Amino acid sequence: MPAVQSVTAAPPQDLMKLKVEKSCSRGLAGWLAANRLSLAVSSYQTGRLYLVGSDRQGRVSFFERIFERAMGVVGNAQRIYLGGLYQLWRFENVLRANEVIHQQFDKCYVPRNAQTIGDLDIHELGIRKNGKVVFVNTKYSCLAELDQTHSFKAVWKPDFISRLAPEDRCHLNGLAMVDGEPRYVTAVCRSDSVDGWRDRRHDGGIVIDVASNEIVCEGLSMPHSPRWANGKLWVLNAGTGHLGWVDFENRKFVPFVFCPGFLRGLSIIGNVAAIGLSKPRNQRFEGLQLDEELRKRDADPWCGVQIVSLTNGDVMNWIRFEGDITEVFDLCFLPNVKNPMVVGLRTPEIRELITFEAEAGNSEVQFR
Repeated sequence: MPAVQSVTAAPPQDLMKLKVEKSCSRGLAGWLAANRLSLAVSSYQTGRLYLVGSDRQGRVSFFERIFERAMGVVGNAQRIYLGGLYQLWRFENVLRANEVIHQQFDKCYVPRNAQTIGDLDIHELGIRKNGKVVFVNTKYSCLAELDQTHSFKAVWKPDFISRLAPEDRCHLNGLAMVDGEPRYVTAVCRSDSVDGWRDRRHDGGIVIDVASNEIVCEGLSMPHSPRWANGKLWVLNAGTGHLGWVDFENRKFVPFVFCPGFLRGLSIIGNVAAIGLSKPRNQRFEGLQLDEELRKRDADPWCGVQIVSLTNGDVMNWIRFEGDITEVFDLCFLPNVKNPMVVGLRTPEIRELITFEAEAGNSEVQFR
């Protein structure tokens, strides 16, 4: 019989003990407040969900909670969805207009549902116009919805994927919604073989039109986070460090601005984009064009967020993470939200914050 080699798995991290240092540009608080905006930022590496807003003293407010393998995040002033290790979380804001909690937070997102879906390597999410959440099921190479009985309901897969299998064949990862429906997705390649994407990271990346199954852009390096805004399909060409858009006529990527990191997570509001940056990870992200782009600029890679003008490419504001965190996964702007908080699972609030609908549709928020 062949010898059996034992492999010792690394002990699981204690997410509570990880240390994260945060810094930001001087103008960030004022910019967020002036535009009545906040940001939700996820990091699966550290299991963090950050809500970034501005407080009454004119400072940046970082509100942090731990959700294991926090990945895709999408939301608005009323609701946030977050993908986790084996659950899809739904948070609801329980505060009324002009109401605050703890004398400072204008939105209080409470975890109202955590549907168990198993480890699907869930990536980006979208909210359909009918209110349902749709998500990228990376392990099974498809788009999916929640199901009352099963782990998921497949709603679309690329034509080149022959069957649903837990094999992460093409590393389907990003999702662009248009008019409340899933319209474009990104994949690292068009492989139909188990884990086939890993050897095609340099130039195998594609963007697919969900409605027609047509490949509308190719030759990318680990593309992520397609977003439709201002009449363009914006994409992060993560392996090169560029934000750009799709030239549909030539099926090519048009670079617009370079950011110093592996890019993942994009949110656009008006003519401004928030971009997530990660430090290149050993083996998985190394050896890409991004390395050369950083050398050319004598730049070190970032972990954080850069807020960029889509008019001229200037970095308007930024957030930087240091310490035990090296990767950001996803982010989204929260319009009409100034200083948000989220109720944690291991806090007294999860037991003591009681809300209910009273007569005539009125609601009340109470602490026991």
